[in-house]
Amino acid sequence: MLNNQWKDEMALGVPAIDAAHRALFEELARLEQLDDRYFHAGFGELIAAVERDFREEEDLMEEIGFPSLANHREQHARVLSGLHHAWAAVDEGDLAQGRHALNLLPQWLLFHQATMDLALAAALELLQRQPG
Repeated sequence: MLNNQWKDEMALGVPAIDAAHRALFEELARLEQLDDRYFHAGFGELIAAVERDFREEEDLMEEIGFPSLANHREQHARVLSGLHHAWAAVDEGDLAQGRHALNLLPQWLLFHQATMDLALAAALELLQRQPG
């Protein structure tokens, strides 16, 4: 795996988002070590966690009227589509596709975090600075 370890310098300064990202990276590292007999259940749990985190992030973007919501949501949908495709294979016993998706996910998360999520963090910071 290219980079499945959370590092403090990856934090965006938004506690809820940073905690969710940290938890995802910790789950990826745990899943990577799972024996095949436990991988099926663990991969399903990972997908549920990713769906939950994306939903919470999208709810936050809706709440603040984030202008790039549609683009951000599309990126979430694309990665979820890939995970669900891999899940179908894992569900049929093809764990290799699930493990391949597991190897790709940290790369996508790092890119997404450095682009889409960074913009969201900046928007949240601007909102906090506004007198209210």
